[in-house]
Amino acid sequence: MRGLGNLMKQAQEMQAKMADLQEGLADYEAMGESGAGLVKATVTGKGVLKSLSISPEAMDPADPTLLEDLVIAAVNDAKGKAEEYSQAEMQKLTGGLSLPDGIKLPF
Repeated sequence: MRGLGNLMKQAQEMQAKMADLQEGLADYEAMGESGAGLVKATVTGKGVLKSLSISPEAMDPADPTLLEDLVIAAVNDAKGKAEEYSQAEMQKLTGGLSLPDGIKLPF
């Protein structure tokens, strides 16, 4: 029974660390850009768009799709950086624990 008690204690500790990680991801901000910095986007570690900055040079009334593409690229760049950070932090937390395909943490 001692083994089960230790396992439960470890599970509780992991749950507390996971909650801390979730909180940290909400506070973390990643910046992405496109068009050599003409469009910049900032997202949280949870992927929430916090800010978007568009340089006047990026606005061409004759080609609105260019600006749309730049915004999408900047947001995706920021989200990619946030995802990399999240995965790195999760790797630290789990100590390299290998999970089956299709299972992603945090849930």
